[in-house]
Amino acid sequence: MDAHELYRRWIDELWNGRLDVVGELVDEGFVGHWPDRDVHGPQELAGLIGETHGMLDVLTFVIEVGPLVDGDLVAGRWRGRGAQDGNPVTFVGNDLLRVAGGRFTEYWPASLPLP
Repeated sequence: MDAHELYRRWIDELWNGRLDVVGELVDEGFVGHWPDRDVHGPQELAGLIGETHGMLDVLTFVIEVGPLVDGDLVAGRWRGRGAQDGNPVTFVGNDLLRVAGGRFTEYWPASLPLP
């Protein structure tokens, strides 16, 4: 699978709640670098995504820009939408991922809530 398709599946499938595909998209040695912690491996990532979906009602993500591919790096911009206590929530984020062997191996996310 090429990096463009890998990123499409990363957002359209995995981040939209299809946790069963995590092993197809993420290497066993995966490390995600969130500001408050590192996440290691597919199962820990699936747990974090599950926690994220548990914080909001009907959470969905769409790709807005990209993916842009340069060597082993993939970048993209996405928008998330959901609701919390009946109030709509929208936020955007930028991803930077490293790919090797057809799977993501490293991840640096950045997201911001929108007013």
